Amino acid sequence: MSKEETRREEDARRSAETMSPDQLEQIEQSGSVTTDGGCHTLHCLTVIGQIEGHYALPPENKTTRYEHVIPQLVAIEEDPAIEGLLLLLNTVGGDVEAGLAIAELIAGMRTPTVSLVLGGGHSIGVPLAVSTKRSFIAPSATMTIHPVRTSGVVLGVPQTLSYFDRMQERITRFVTENSHVTAETFTRLMLNTDELTTDMGTVLDGEDAVRVGLIDELGSLSTALDALKALVDENRP
Repeated sequence: MSKEETRREEDARRSAETMSPDQLEQIEQSGSVTTDGGCHTLHCLTVIGQIEGHYALPPENKTTRYEHVIPQLVAIEEDPAIEGLLLLLNTVGGDVEAGLAIAELIAGMRTPTVSLVLGGGHSIGVPLAVSTKRSFIAPSATMTIHPVRTSGVVLGVPQTLSYFDRMQERITRFVTENSHVTAETFTRLMLNTDELTTDMGTVLDGEDAVRVGLIDELGSLSTALDALKALVDENRP
C-alpha cells in the first residue's frame, strides 16, 4: 500500500470516528447525512451515478433511486430541525421523468437549498443542478446538454416526435425558469452538432456553465456551505 493510500485510509477512519452511529447509518442506507455544526443544522443529499426511474438498473451500476430520494425530500421539508439542504451532484443523468420529479420537488421547497456540481452534472442532472435557490459548480466539473434520448423499440409515427418535442419543452422550460440561461441559448447548446462525435449537444466546463447563466457561481464545498448558511440566516425569523 502506498503512502497516499495509507493517508486516505487514516483520513477516512478519523472522519468516521467523529460521526455518530446514526450519521454512519444514514450514509450507508441513503448516501445522505444530517449535520449539526452548532449554529446550523444542515442535510447533505448526494445524487451520484445514474438516476434510476421506473425500471431497475443492473446491480453493478451506481444509482440514485428516485423512490428513495422523494420521501427524503418530504421529510427534510417537514423536519423543523433541518434548516438547509446541500445537494451534491456527480451524475451521468438517467431517467428523465424521475430526474424532473426530484428537481420539481427541490424547486418547490421552502427550506433553503444549495447545489454543488462535482465531477459531472450531465443530461437530466442539469435540471437538478439548477433546481436549488443557489447553484455552484467546481471549476473542473462539466455538464453535458443534449436532446432527450431513448432506447428500445420506437414507433416511426408523428406521435413519437410530438412526444419527444413536449418532453424536451418541459426540460427547457424548467431549466430556463430556474436559472439565468435563455431558452434560445439552451436550445442552441442542446442542438450543437460540432462538439460530440456521435451525438449532438455541448459539454460545458465550470466557467462556461457560469458564463452562459446555467449555474450561478464557481465554487467548492466551503463556498456552497457558506452560501447555504447565509440563506438559512436570511430565512430565520
